[in-house]
Amino acid sequence: MGITFAKKELEKKRAKKKQEKAEKMQERKANNEKGKSLNEMMAYIDENGNISDTPPQSHGLADNGVSISHTGIAAPREAESPEREGIVSFFNDAKGYGFITDNKTRENVFVHVNQTLQPIKERDKVSYERERGPKGYTAVRVKIIQ
Repeated sequence: MGITFAKKELEKKRAKKKQEKAEKMQERKANNEKGKSLNEMMAYIDENGNISDTPPQSHGLADNGVSISHTGIAAPREAESPEREGIVSFFNDAKGYGFITDNKTRENVFVHVNQTLQPIKERDKVSYERERGPKGYTAVRVKIIQ
């Protein structure tokens, strides 16, 4: 009993894959970059954003004459008032907690009855400050506004 045509084709495919795998392995071994020094692997970005293998020439000063060591990178901060306004979206008198929906950000902030300056109820317009708590922001110094 002989080998069928389909089996021969499968064996040819397997042999071809094995040969390709061996060739790839030999190519990887030939192009192995192990043993390169750190300087050979280092890449730099010039003032135009192009990648280069040579470090940029600088004398400790930026183009405008400002010392690079005295500069920093920072994002501009918004002048944020600590007092915010919102509407009490939920408040449970029996349990003494609820949530305030911030007018600007539309986020819900937790409020506890101990942090209110006067009694509040649902749909009251309030002003408050927020502080970071263990589970997120909480409203403090909550008072009703007209």
